[in-house]
Amino acid sequence: MDPLAQFLPQVWFFILALFLFLYVMLDGFDLGVGILSLTSSNEERRGILMTSLSNVWDANETWLVIMGGALFGAFPLAYGTILNGLYIPIFLMIFGLIFRAVAFEFREHAKRKLFWNYAFGLGSFLAALGQGFALGSVLKGITVDAAGRFAGSTWDWLSWQSVLVALTLIQGYVLIGSTYLITKTEGELQDTHYRTAKIAALTTLVGAIFITISTPIFYESARTRLFQEPFIYIFAAVPLLGALLIWLLLRSLSRRQERAPFIWTILIFTLTFAGLALVVFPYIIPMSVTIYQAAAAPSALVFMIIFMGFLIPIMLAYNIFQYIVFRGKVTGGHYE
Repeated sequence: MDPLAQFLPQVWFFILALFLFLYVMLDGFDLGVGILSLTSSNEERRGILMTSLSNVWDANETWLVIMGGALFGAFPLAYGTILNGLYIPIFLMIFGLIFRAVAFEFREHAKRKLFWNYAFGLGSFLAALGQGFALGSVLKGITVDAAGRFAGSTWDWLSWQSVLVALTLIQGYVLIGSTYLITKTEGELQDTHYRTAKIAALTTLVGAIFITISTPIFYESARTRLFQEPFIYIFAAVPLLGALLIWLLLRSLSRRQERAPFIWTILIFTLTFAGLALVVFPYIIPMSVTIYQAAAAPSALVFMIIFMGFLIPIMLAYNIFQYIVFRGKVTGGHYE
């Protein structure tokens, strides 16, 4: 294989992984806060939760848009196959995101907020559920033909494994949303989210344990890959490091630290994501299509790298500046 044709798909695999990680981490706490808003006991508390997102939520979702465009340009075969195979979960996610965005804007101006309250919370839940189904289906494997095109049925994405991944991802979002709210709230509302963070940490841990155990048992391709060197060491190290981070997270929650729980949660997401990326590489569709098979022409990849080389620093700088400007506690429930 030409060295350039081998190197460029690897670069784009890393870039797409970065985009996906930033989206999951940043919009993850957005969705988690949205789901938690369903449990708010009054309008004042719900208003504070939504105000904590008012200046950051739309920028967080930008990473999803950029990732979709980059996947289409860098790996068009994978883009077509994944969207065909995951049409319903992706539609569910997009519907949830749109419904959530509309509810966010309309709620502040509505006299009767009940409908928009539930629209925002349920939209967040549907978006997270769709993402979980998509992730579970991709990890399970998408049925393709010899050319790498989708060859399965409409409901291939739905299985007990994808349901397990979806529920675990929702709990992970609730966890990062709770730890984010600990940094943004105070008093009784903060106490509530110390409790929700502990519960979500334990339920996420339970889901992660089931996924870790069931994956090599039920999937021969995963078992063959995970139990060969060097992946066996990664497969052994990731759960151990994850358990350590969960312990540090629970300890920081028990000590009622404010920033440490959010940091430990981000590290848990980072570890999980890095482990998945290392196990999946070099497949863009696990165990079916590699990044080299799905990659666009080298000239297209080079052109996109030049464009992204300007765009990524600008987006990162904007996100960092945004969080610096809007740091601190939220004390009011109006975000107009």
